[in-house]
Amino acid sequence: MLYSLNVFSKLNLFSDNTCMSKAELFEQAISVSERLRTSLSKVIRGRDETIRLVIAALLADGHVLIEDYPGSGKTTLAKTLGRLISKGTEKENEHILAFRRVQFTPDMLPGDVLGVNIFDAKSNAFHFVHGPVFAHIVLADEINRTGPKVQAAFLECMAEKQVTIDNFTHPLDPLFFVLGTQNPIDVAGTYPLPLVQLDRFLFQIPMPYVNRDTEIEILETHEDIVRESVGIEPIASREEVLRAQQSVKQVYVSQELRTTIVNIVQATRESSLIRFGASTRAALMLQQAIRSIAIGNNRDYATEDDLKFAAPFVLLHRLQFFRGAVNPIEALEQIVSPHLERLITHSLRA
Repeated sequence: MLYSLNVFSKLNLFSDNTCMSKAELFEQAISVSERLRTSLSKVIRGRDETIRLVIAALLADGHVLIEDYPGSGKTTLAKTLGRLISKGTEKENEHILAFRRVQFTPDMLPGDVLGVNIFDAKSNAFHFVHGPVFAHIVLADEINRTGPKVQAAFLECMAEKQVTIDNFTHPLDPLFFVLGTQNPIDVAGTYPLPLVQLDRFLFQIPMPYVNRDTEIEILETHEDIVRESVGIEPIASREEVLRAQQSVKQVYVSQELRTTIVNIVQATRESSLIRFGASTRAALMLQQAIRSIAIGNNRDYATEDDLKFAAPFVLLHRLQFFRGAVNPIEALEQIVSPHLERLITHSLRA
């Protein structure tokens, strides 16, 4: 793997006492991304783009929201990802599992997700029973079927990686990744997620039905897929994933690319088609997203192609369009395209 020396001269990734060079750290991050992608592809068929985005979000230390109908493979995706990452060995983290699935329902209470304090008569004291959010990979299934109170309680977990119960804070594991799913808003019994909740997800990914050939392949090889998913072994450690997340933060983003991100975000606020534009947090997340996608593309630097690919998945769910506006995807493309063309022209001249 070749790296640009002028890129590494700009980086100060880890302290001098590390036994790995910067190039080796980046190469390990790229290796983790590739191993996860290859292993997931053996179980999840016909979802290459979804797999790519989920891994990018994991390494970017973000969260993913998938909109889909039941039976599209989201549970298998999340469970397989949890199995691919080996759990930490620290005794103080024994309550943290590799994978948890939370099925959200209208009658759910915050304590069902976060955990509760239980009174122990023998010790005459309360002790905390950890909820299902205490895991590395959490599948928040049908999150828009539960009420606003539970959605708000879940917000702190995603934003701060902690749970506060009775004025006492319980930290989640540094490797805390939420893969949320929501039913389409026209399905009965849904509570639309507010913008403040949507803003906590790095990507929103549509997950349409697979094509005809892929569906035939799934039917023909279903038993093999099940055996593969059940017998799958970890291919990356928790520590490797955490190191990869730190490496992603140091992927080089040029000043021109950073300026283009800001110009796009500013343009969403000025568009006559959009009621609420993207925030500064959206710009930060877009920068982090293109860094992670660059790692997935075997690079230590981000490009305009990374930005073009990431922009719809990062921005669309953060924008509120006026009623009667054109198709949101087309509207965003109209906003993004001029700035990308300007960036490409500048790169060619340089």
